[in-house]
Amino acid sequence: MRSKELGFKRVWTTTGVVALTGALLLTSAPTALADQVRDAQWPLTVYDAEKVWKTSEGAGVTVAVIDTGVDASHPDLLGQVLPGKDFTGAGNPHKDDDGHGTGMASLIAGHGHGLNNASGVMGLAPRAKILPVRVGSLKDKLSAKEWPAGVRYAVDQGAKVINLSLNDTSAYPGSNAAEAIEYAQAHDVVVVAGTGNDAGTVNYPAALPGVVAVSAVDKDLSFWSKSNTGNVTVAAPGVETPQADPTSRSGYVVADGTSGSTAYVSAIVALLRSKYPDLTAGQIINRLVKSASFLNNKGKTAPDKELGYGIARPGSALTMNIPAGPKEGPLAQASPPTSTNSGSASKGNDGTNPTKDQAKSSSGVILLIAGIAAVVVVIAIVFAVIRSRRNRGSGGPGSGGGVPPQGTGYPPQYPSGHQPYPNAAPNQGYATPPGQHPQHPNPYAQQPPHQGQ
Repeated sequence: MRSKELGFKRVWTTTGVVALTGALLLTSAPTALADQVRDAQWPLTVYDAEKVWKTSEGAGVTVAVIDTGVDASHPDLLGQVLPGKDFTGAGNPHKDDDGHGTGMASLIAGHGHGLNNASGVMGLAPRAKILPVRVGSLKDKLSAKEWPAGVRYAVDQGAKVINLSLNDTSAYPGSNAAEAIEYAQAHDVVVVAGTGNDAGTVNYPAALPGVVAVSAVDKDLSFWSKSNTGNVTVAAPGVETPQADPTSRSGYVVADGTSGSTAYVSAIVALLRSKYPDLTAGQIINRLVKSASFLNNKGKTAPDKELGYGIARPGSALTMNIPAGPKEGPLAQASPPTSTNSGSASKGNDGTNPTKDQAKSSSGVILLIAGIAAVVVVIAIVFAVIRSRRNRGSGGPGSGGGVPPQGTGYPPQYPSGHQPYPNAAPNQGYATPPGQHPQHPNPYAQQPPHQGQ
């Protein structure tokens, strides 16, 4: 239920239904002024945002917000919101009668308003564009069928980052939702999702392989006790975070939850994708992970069940000297689908057209087998001639054929032709063996030095 005075928001927690992860404690401040909102944005201070923006503001990157819609008319988001799509049937992705999606968009790409844009919410990637994908509202429960379709749509629209500030218990491996996530990953998109707010284990889709799973920290950079734990990737600010909300009287709310921390990490990824456009999604995640730090949280080692590899730090992620690493990145990957083209003569073993190297290798094997066969035939002929001469010399039958004695191994045994696959890639240390539950490998043995935010 909603209270106009306190602005409490309902959380969808029905089994099998998506639950928004940032809507536990949302309180509006009807008398708050816009500049007070900006002053309350402590994550910008912690991250030294003004310094970060000298390196990257997220220009040229589209972030898809799969949520309750995004109000494109909010003063802090004017000009930042693309047309998008509404999967609820209402036909208006810019309608947000809950406020959650607009809040996430403001944390990612808000630019404030007023003189010098000094008022209202400033996002961490203020020049990124928001692609609104509406998959539910306060009145209509979020559909476990609609948001996966929204993910595929976002990929096809060119989004390079997908923000999922939601939980869905039905998004387990092998589900339609999991396949949509794999589709995004196969198209070089970074998928970021909240771990959840019920102090349990990391929820889906954050628990899926390759997804950046985000927990929350408070103003002291301490772990927020309601964040879900387990296979966490990184943590980010998610407690008492001011954000835009068109449904409140002031236009703003203050929120607790991993929804907000997820949005901040999506913004950091947008900054990185803008700064390093040639890096793959996995390599971007590599920078995110290796630049994270436990900061004020002493005694923790990576990966930690609460903070993962540490608190995400945009400044360090943008400027640290970090090797690109493998294209797949440091997170566990989903197992590739089994090819259905194994019987096709025009396809390789993986269902694709064979490369020149594969063709050369196959030709070499065929020539080797043919050569061996030729040698065997020659040996057989010589053996037969000698046998025939011996038979003739000893007064045996003159037919020349004869029957070979037992135990000679005749006729010859042909070689099997089975050879080691010539293009097998060496183990990069990142892949998870099929059938195992994905775990985060430790991408570095020691924590990086504290180099600011």
